[in-house]
Order: sequence, then structure tokens, then C-alpha cells
Amino acid sequence: MQKAYKYRLYPSASQKSALLSVLEECRWLYNTFLAERKALWEQEQKSLGLYDQINTIKEFRAKRPSLALVYSQTMQNVAVRIDLAFKAFFRRVRLGETPGYPRFKGAGQYHSFTYPQNNGAFKVLEGGLVRLSKVGDVKCKYHRPFEGTLKTCTVSRTQTGKWFVSFSCEVEPSPLSPSELEVGIDVGLTTFATFSDGSTIQNPRFFKREQKALARAQRSKRKKVSARVHERVVNKRKNFAHQEAKRVVDKYGFVSVEDLNIKNMLVRGTFPRLSKSIADAAWGSFLTCVSHKAENAGRAFVRVNPAYTTQDCSECGTRQVLKLSDRTYVCGACGLSINRDLNAARNILRVGLHSLGVSS
Repeated sequence: MQKAYKYRLYPSASQKSALLSVLEECRWLYNTFLAERKALWEQEQKSLGLYDQINTIKEFRAKRPSLALVYSQTMQNVAVRIDLAFKAFFRRVRLGETPGYPRFKGAGQYHSFTYPQNNGAFKVLEGGLVRLSKVGDVKCKYHRPFEGTLKTCTVSRTQTGKWFVSFSCEVEPSPLSPSELEVGIDVGLTTFATFSDGSTIQNPRFFKREQKALARAQRSKRKKVSARVHERVVNKRKNFAHQEAKRVVDKYGFVSVEDLNIKNMLVRGTFPRLSKSIADAAWGSFLTCVSHKAENAGRAFVRVNPAYTTQDCSECGTRQVLKLSDRTYVCGACGLSINRDLNAARNILRVGLHSLGVSS
């Protein structure tokens, strides 16, 4: 399985200049590839493929000497990114969604570049350094050891000017001791997560806590300060997701969650008054973390159809419609009175076990 390790870089002034040059050249190449595809389709209704564009890189290098600042396979990876952007665009078209056509990248809008193969283009060195082709030996803070075989390396720059390197490693799973405990998890806004055994995770509401600081920064029109606030929120969410996911995977041998299309909830405005709260909760990050950690730990993890998990009685199966304001589920058939989210979590566990052919 693949596992990513991310570390902070501390480039020198000359190295920062080299890194920024690589980003700028990659941005130019990205926009050029995009313009090529756009023009060919508008003029001849023909599409360019990935390898068609990779094969034109030599021509670009001859016409634009500054591309020599970029490692050859990094340029090929720019073509891969464009290809993936168009594949995602056409997939959304086929699904009937409102597709966003791939956009040109303005100055400062291209934030990362990748060395797609571990063939000497990058190397981890002793003394807290990483060697990056066309850049040099950059100081790196290895705050934790990485495992497995290094496969790819991505260098990124945040809106606040911080540099990071991410290594994708191929690792062997690290199974935990078996656990007989099973759980269904219902995510929400009043409570971030409710477990079928009655335990809960409170909603941290990171963005809401930072709104005053963000408003002050925006009033003063200090973009870098605003970027720092957003970055702080993102980092807190990631840390929260990883820590809580680890607790779940360490404890439970079987985990069942809803297969939520969170993006559609936000884009289509399913819950217009709650969109900001849904985005702040970041359920997707948490569930993805649980999925990855469960795979690594050898735990069973399933995503189930969320239909009717809130409306069905977890005791007798009777279905009834609830409003969002109804926080207690009261069954008119068997008389069960239970917290709405706990009832849903128990149903999620039942459906998850059923999907594996196990009765709850």
C-alpha cells in the first residue's frame, strides 16, 4: 500500500529562487498544454492525448531555454496533471454534474511540482537534507522516520510561503492485534461523530473559532495574515482527523460508515444554511483517514448507502420521516426513544455487517 510522509523544508535564498523558478516554468507549461487542447478542440473538434503532449516537450525546451531549470520527468508530470484534469472534467459531464472546465493558472497559483520516479532525481541524505534535482541539497526537518520504499517526491509551497516535501512510499501493512469490537459511525454537526456503542466525538468547529481573527485580517486587507488563519484551520483539521481516526482503528476491528457525497452537498446546496458548517466539519478527511488507517492495520472497513439510516428504527425497522430539528427518534411501532444520531449509527453498523453477510 501507499503511504505519504510530509516534511517541512528550509531552503536557502538561492534555493527558494530555484524552487520558485521551477514552479513558474511548470505553470507556463501547464497553461501551454491547456491552451493547446482548448484551441484544437475549438478549431477542429479533436482531442490531444497525454503522450501527444509529452512528445512536444522537446520542442518547447528548444524554444524556451528557461525550461532547462526543470527536471525532465517533472515536466512530463505537468502533462499528466492536465490529462487528469480533463478526465475529471469529462467524468463529471457523463455523470450529469455541472463540470468546471480546467482553468489557466495565474501568477502564484501553481503550488507544487513532482518527481514521479525514484531514479536519482531526489534523494534523502544524512544530516537532515534532501537532494532535489535542479535545486540542490535542501535542509529538511524529518520529524518522524518514514517506512518502506520511496516512490515519488512532491515539493509544495503554501500561501504563506512555507515549503514542504512529501514522499510517497510503498509500505507493507502493519496489522494490529485482533479486536472483536464492531462500530457504526454517524457523522453530524451537533456532534461530529456518534458511535453505535453510544460514545461520541464533539465537533471542534475550527473555522468558527477562527472567524473573528479572519474577519480582522480581511478588514485590514492583509492577504498573508488571512492565509495564515486559513492554514492554521487546515492544519488543525488534519491533526484532528488523524488523531481521531487512529483512536477508532486502534479500538475497533470492524468499522462501518456512510458513503457520503459531501462535495454534492456543498455544490448543489442540499443544505444551503449548513454549507459552511459542513465544510468546517470536514467529515471527508476524517473518513478517508479511517479508511487508510484501517487498511494499514488490517481492520475491516465498509462504506454503506446512507439512505434511510436516519429514518429507520434501529430496533424494529419501522420507517418514519424526521425533520432536521428532530433530535430524538421516537418509534411509533415499538416505542423506542433514542438519540437520532445514535439510532442512525446503529443502522449503519447493521447495514455494514449485512453487506458482509453477517447478521447484527
